[in-house]
Amino acid sequence: MGPVGRFPIFDVWPVVDFGRRPAKAVENERIRVRCTSTREGHDSLGVTVVLTDPAGNETIHRAELEGNDRYFADIRPTSMGAWSFRIEAWDDVWGTWHHAAGLKVPAGVDVELELLEGALLLQRALETTQASADAVVQSKIKQAIVALKDLKRSPEERLAIAFDPAIDHAMHANPVRDLVSSTQEFPLKVERHRALYGSWYEFFPRSEGATLKPYKSGTFKTAAKRLPAIADMGFHVVYVPPIHPIGITNRKGKNNTLTPTAEDVGSPWAIGGAAGGHDAVNPELGTMQDFDDFQNEV
Repeated sequence: MGPVGRFPIFDVWPVVDFGRRPAKAVENERIRVRCTSTREGHDSLGVTVVLTDPAGNETIHRAELEGNDRYFADIRPTSMGAWSFRIEAWDDVWGTWHHAAGLKVPAGVDVELELLEGALLLQRALETTQASADAVVQSKIKQAIVALKDLKRSPEERLAIAFDPAIDHAMHANPVRDLVSSTQEFPLKVERHRALYGSWYEFFPRSEGATLKPYKSGTFKTAAKRLPAIADMGFHVVYVPPIHPIGITNRKGKNNTLTPTAEDVGSPWAIGGAAGGHDAVNPELGTMQDFDDFQNEV
């Protein structure tokens, strides 16, 4: 359950288990975030997606309407790690004014009131949102503020100056936002590109080069000789079971018996051995350097 705000936001996607688990992506993948958000009345509603990288830096993406109360925005995480996103819905005062003024001024309804409201809104944008870092656009906004208050010009001329596409673009990109409502942060796990596809091969190093009588375990060095053949079969990833020492506690023997002998190899998932725990390497396989060399062969 996310925070309760002025405007409801629901049907968020992509989300796994209500946000308790992360959705997944890969580096530089385009992800389309969707949600449903509504408000009462006829005023405009704005929606943005805020993407947060592993370092806590935020980028804001303005969402577009794709159907009845359904919004979307594309985000693109650029590195591996734990990312997140949230969605914010807010009162789009510029969108409301732009729509109303475009109807009322040509119809001669509340002309001076609408034009004065536009001037005050643009002034607020300059003071609170810095509507554009572009000096040319900043100048156009200032000119529009003066024009909207100029009673010597016709209402249509004053409105045309305020409706300059450059101003509208700046106000759309850096909107004045009232009554901001936000969802919770939804986790997004970003992995390497290989995570999108590939065949995985489960490889038991102890089995490669092993002998039964007398018992002798395979090693990382003997297992490394098998890697080219695995690649030739079309596999992209090799993953191995635990490589820590084979446990003794509650060890079982052949056919799951409870009376193991010294020659029973045991399970790599077993616990409790004198040679070490999960952070050690099974001496039968070799050393940590042997494991590093095995990885470098992959």
